[in-house]
Amino acid sequence: MFYDEIQKYSWEDTVKEISSKTAADVEMALSRWRRPSVEDFMALISPAAEPYLEDMARMSRIITLERFGRTISMYIPLYVSNACTNHCVYCGFNHHNPLTRTTLTMEQVEAECKAIRRLGPFENLLIVSGEFPALNGVDYLEQVLHVARPYFNNLTIEVMPMKARYYERLTHSGLNGVVCFQETYHESEYPKFHPRGMKSIYQWRLNGFDRMGQAGVHKIGMGVLIGLEKDWRADVTMMARHLQYLRQHYWRTRYSINFPRMCPAEGGYTPNVVMTDRELAQLTMAFRIFDHDVDISYSTRENPAFRRGMMQLGVTSMSAGSKTEPGGYQSTPDALEQFTVSDGRSPQEVTADIRSMGYEPVWKDWDKIFD
Repeated sequence: MFYDEIQKYSWEDTVKEISSKTAADVEMALSRWRRPSVEDFMALISPAAEPYLEDMARMSRIITLERFGRTISMYIPLYVSNACTNHCVYCGFNHHNPLTRTTLTMEQVEAECKAIRRLGPFENLLIVSGEFPALNGVDYLEQVLHVARPYFNNLTIEVMPMKARYYERLTHSGLNGVVCFQETYHESEYPKFHPRGMKSIYQWRLNGFDRMGQAGVHKIGMGVLIGLEKDWRADVTMMARHLQYLRQHYWRTRYSINFPRMCPAEGGYTPNVVMTDRELAQLTMAFRIFDHDVDISYSTRENPAFRRGMMQLGVTSMSAGSKTEPGGYQSTPDALEQFTVSDGRSPQEVTADIRSMGYEPVWKDWDKIFD
């Protein structure tokens, strides 16, 4: 399990190592772009790499075109429940927050699927839920998958971490992928952000990715929340180590990454650090150079102009037309959003923009049989 592996690395030593990187280290990392190491990745995200962003951009663009061509994979989220037993200090769905809790019925789920199909030819659906096993546990999710499957070819869930046998069970009900954010890899700080609920158990969440791999999940998505930790560079380095570990152990599985920037949330949470556009661009390009095949996703948290620019420099999938509240497309459009959308354009506007840049929106993911 990766929890045992991560014990080899000190958070404090990682912070020091990144800050000690020099221009020579960056140049060496760029010269090894065909087979970069985690140490090279640390050089590319370090402050020493800032003067080399144009070089990184050219390299990231070449690698992305080589591996993915001029394509952007499209997906859309469907929030099915904001009921949650966790007390995450940064989340609008925090159990303490006084809001109306909504868990969609299967009739409402189907209505949402039909409404999404009217928005555009989406085939990649991301099903999102708070963590409340009594209401939206594996039995509920299995029903949601059965309802959604006739409308979409590719179904991914972003829900509570589960046992391997439950992931395997869901793969037989139409599940293609699982997205899970570790939030932060800093174990000693993790409880401050997750004081109560199942999510407060750091080891259980971290080892969830192993359980996904053991269950044969076709695609695993991972990420950290930029803004929880001031030393975000150490966080993403731990994620790079995690990705490398997963590729070695579960090589049949495909992987995606995302690094959303935190915003103020319901309940008064304010991020501990604000990542600039320039820093996010540097991180995105560094990850593309580090892992040529990983899918890098930007959600509608990011604004249209920035998403447009990064589409050419490493990003390979985007959401469009997103609603981040349960039933937001049809059933309960006035429910509380999990986060505020920065790109509120319609799917048609987003895809027109993609085509204007000489890229092609791709609505359907690879079928498992072709991998």
